[in-house]
Amino acid sequence: MTVAHPNAMSLLTLEEAASALRKSPAQLRWMLHNRTAPKSGLIGGRRMFRAADIQAYIDAAFD
Repeated sequence: MTVAHPNAMSLLTLEEAASALRKSPAQLRWMLHNRTAPKSGLIGGRRMFRAADIQAYIDAAFD
């Protein structure tokens, strides 16, 4: 699976990132709590993920 056109400016919400990873938002929050989730940051008080980081996380699972 490839996230649509990942680049540095492509940001995903927690819900969008969870969908890309085929997880529920609650599962992704648990991964954040356990520090096993892809890199993310707070932007304007919202947890955001770069599409490139989601893709790198998926790619790393197949290494």
